[in-house]
Amino acid sequence: MKKLLLTAGVTLAMPFAAQAGADFVEGDKTFAGEAELGATLTTGNTDTSSFKARLGLKQELGNWENAYLLEGLYKEDSGENTAKRYYAGIQGDYKFDEKNYMYVTANYEVDPFTGFDYKAVGSAGYGHKFIDNGRTFLSAEIGPGYIYKKLDDEQSLALGYDTEDSVVAHGALNFSYEITESSKFTQLFVADYGDSLEGRSESALTANIIGALAMKFAVIVRYNSEPLEDFKSTDTETNMTLLYAF
Repeated sequence: MKKLLLTAGVTLAMPFAAQAGADFVEGDKTFAGEAELGATLTTGNTDTSSFKARLGLKQELGNWENAYLLEGLYKEDSGENTAKRYYAGIQGDYKFDEKNYMYVTANYEVDPFTGFDYKAVGSAGYGHKFIDNGRTFLSAEIGPGYIYKKLDDEQSLALGYDTEDSVVAHGALNFSYEITESSKFTQLFVADYGDSLEGRSESALTANIIGALAMKFAVIVRYNSEPLEDFKSTDTETNMTLLYAF
């Protein structure tokens, strides 16, 4: 089971908000997507750097609507690594009709600042689109899943074991609203409840600059109800990035 999950662990179940200039056309057997990049560099009395990159792709293939996500974050302060996160995800939705679908999703995350070498989650279940009128979108998903986490060496020695795994109830809520023709608000909630509750919230506002280029402001909150000792339950991440849709 663990090997199957790790093989599947290219990750996440996230619908992608198509930005200006790259609305996805249903029925196309081609890809549409977004590339996102942000960076901050300071030198002098304080040397800091941070980089955020993200690539999202979406594909319609018959009754299947597939989404792919790659994401990376790196921060350094005075030569010391203070944040590093790599995230990958894949989801396939099989549409029964315009509102109902079955989803299959898997995600894999590396974040050494949580006490784990990596985390992988897989889930399958039912999804429903409550609103999809071009300007407003609201969907929800629920189903069983499985989570597998590998502790780092320090935590393994302290706790006497090196892995944690659990059957979970997986849920996701995705909302987007087109404020104007050139701006959009999106909100994503993802939660996995098993031996603990782990959740992710992403609130984002995008505004078109010119053509397919947009500015994106996002706040991401990650929550774990039972973190390892000396680690916090909540992590927050605030980003201002440039987004190019294609």
